[in-house]
Parts: sequence; C-alpha cells; structure tokens
Amino acid sequence: QMRLVESGGDSVQPGGSLRLSCTASEFNLDYYNIGWFRQAPGKEREGVSCVTHDHVKYYTDSVKGRFTISRDNDRNIVYLQMNSLKPEDTGIYYCATRRKLWEGRSCLAVGAMTDWGQGTPVTVSS
Repeated sequence: QMRLVESGGDSVQPGGSLRLSCTASEFNLDYYNIGWFRQAPGKEREGVSCVTHDHVKYYTDSVKGRFTISRDNDRNIVYLQMNSLKPEDTGIYYCATRRKLWEGRSCLAVGAMTDWGQGTPVTVSS
C-alpha cells in the first residue's frame, strides 16, 4: 500500500534550520509530483513547496529564498530544507501526492492531493 512518512520535525529558535524528509514505501516517488504542506494551530492547511516528477520546483511566497525542496531518487526521499526559520513557520508539516490525473491542478493545492503522510511537527520559538 502506498505510504508517505514524514520525519525531521523539531523545536528550534528563530533563525534556525531544519531538514524534513518525506519517505515513500511501496511506490517510486520519482514518478510523482510531491508537495509539502503545513497547518498552523487554528489555521487552514496550506501549500509550502512542491517538486514535479520532472524536477520543476514551486514555493509559496512566504518561504521563497529560505526553503529548498529536493528529491533523492536513489533513496526515494523528498527533502524540505528550511533555513532562517520564523515563528510563523510553526505547524504540522505534511507531504502529499496525487494518484489521479492532475488535469492542470497545482501541486501546491491542498485539495488536489489524494495521499497524505501523518505529519511532523515544527515549532519555531525563542
């Protein structure tokens, strides 16, 4: 069964860095667009970054220049490197993908995704 597992969440001070990992089991991530999403307390889930199967990368405006998404096809992992973290980056971070035709949907759109990991918590606080 297709499964996504996130890891790497932690508590850090503002300005710190974290690297999140999204590991896939039972399928090859290389063929899928993979997105990272986050949900802050009391807020809706939002798209943070995504990488397409052909390695095109997208970022929401608030993380551009600070976050970098990458994929390691040999290890079947998608990473999210997060630098210069801010308190507003706090939330549960999820990776997700879509197992249906994209039909023009954005890989940053929460509603486009069909398969989700369980999430990993990130807290940025002094």
